[in-house]
Amino acid sequence: MRTPFIAGNWKMNLNHMEAIKFIEELSYKIENKNNIKIAVCPSFTSIRSVILVLEDESKKNIKMKIKVGAQNMYFEDNGAYTGEVSPQMLKALGVEYVIIGHSERRELFGETDESVNKKLKTAFKYEIKPILCVGETLKIREEGRAIDFTIGQIRKDLKDITADKINNLTIAYEPIWAIGTGRNATPKDANEMCMAIRNEISILYGSKTAENLIIQYGGSVKPSNIGELMMMPDIDGALVGGASIKVDDFLAIVNY
Repeated sequence: MRTPFIAGNWKMNLNHMEAIKFIEELSYKIENKNNIKIAVCPSFTSIRSVILVLEDESKKNIKMKIKVGAQNMYFEDNGAYTGEVSPQMLKALGVEYVIIGHSERRELFGETDESVNKKLKTAFKYEIKPILCVGETLKIREEGRAIDFTIGQIRKDLKDITADKINNLTIAYEPIWAIGTGRNATPKDANEMCMAIRNEISILYGSKTAENLIIQYGGSVKPSNIGELMMMPDIDGALVGGASIKVDDFLAIVNY
């Protein structure tokens, strides 16, 4: 039985003071459920502030289920890489998850499947759990190549990664044309892609690994559509963008 996983990608929003206010309100209002995993992914400048708030809540004997992730990470341990953040730095902060290969990183900052593959390997090396983002553009979908393109991404991104690592992997299917546009894939379309991803993992790593894999949907996820999406058999959660920086909206999604 796969545990649903809801993660909030705050993108370039919320300075550290706003992040503190957000996470204090969220941790106060959220219900501690055993049947769902929750994570927030702040900007680098807010990660430590968020972790300190959650650590303080834990000291009050509150069983906090909110985990913290980063939005990106470089694949080298250290060195002359101005502006980059290493896995060792994230690990020292207490980061548990990292988003890798988000479409905005691919589209705006030139990330390739080769660099994504390096980042995945480094994340596994440092036992940081990656959320691998894959998905197609509107042009590719209209050409009928959405599944082939996305599966191609997965094959390149997971090249030479062994089956024992996949147990700590989450894959987020994010159709690029639905991110931040207000549009979203229909639950049926989203599930079709998630099922294709699971089938590919089965081919690469075996049916048991595929059955245990958490596959999220991302792309204009909101309180109004999360219920329908989560009813789909191959959708195990959501990577939430804009709605994740509004406490009540994120709570509504978590409590779908």
